[in-house]
Amino acid sequence: MSVLNESFCMKVFITGASSGIGEALAHEYAKRYQNKHVTLGIAARRSEHLQTLQNALESSYQISCEIYPLDVRDHSALAIAAQDFMQKHGTPDVVIANAGVSSGTLTEKQQDIAAFQAVMDINVLGLVHAFQPFIKAMRDAGKGQLVGIASVAGVRGLPGAGAYSASKAAAIAYLESLRVEMSRYNIAVTTIAPGYIRTPMTDINTYTMPFLMDADVAAHKFVNAIENKRRFVVIPWQMGWVARLMRFIPPVLWDWAMKKAPHKPRIEVE
Repeated sequence: MSVLNESFCMKVFITGASSGIGEALAHEYAKRYQNKHVTLGIAARRSEHLQTLQNALESSYQISCEIYPLDVRDHSALAIAAQDFMQKHGTPDVVIANAGVSSGTLTEKQQDIAAFQAVMDINVLGLVHAFQPFIKAMRDAGKGQLVGIASVAGVRGLPGAGAYSASKAAAIAYLESLRVEMSRYNIAVTTIAPGYIRTPMTDINTYTMPFLMDADVAAHKFVNAIENKRRFVVIPWQMGWVARLMRFIPPVLWDWAMKKAPHKPRIEVE
């Protein structure tokens, strides 16, 4: 379905859209803009989940939705998807790099080296791969917004989650660099650092998760932050205060507090 009048169409491209936050974001945009015309591009590894989501979105909201089964570690696949989406629908208004994985990791375990590699490749390079193919078109259009999903876990290193904490810290720093770079082109960059969101990624956690938020509630707040072009936001707001506190705890106190902190389960990451 081609867009006849781009000025009245919201175009959004989302990675990691087959479940969790990405799926909730797709539903939120479809619901929010269904009467104003919206076109979604959704990408993820699991093609069958994408197809199911596409059917649900198009039947429930009567919107246009393109699906792209791919791995964000594959820059060529994302470049092809971006080209296809833009040829059909024009330059997106918003690109959300949401794809991410989490796994408990221990540096002492040789078998965890592969998990470290996968987490860094998906959570950090996946952002670059998602954004890069769209930037020239956004520059030419003189507008656009790039959104990266980081995490409160990137504020301080968490025991047993070295790969995840490092990847999200890198994501926060990368997105800040990108925000300054893109400002001269009138391209906004938003960093969203969620706390605990109820998704398949957090369902495996065996410890208490403070301020746990349902994915659909989180998606509504995420889109509000995106529309307000927030530069950096922690959601929920309670975790924002926790993040501020975490930044200022002296290392000796942090080490003492984290000694008995629960560890995220170690799982195999493909």
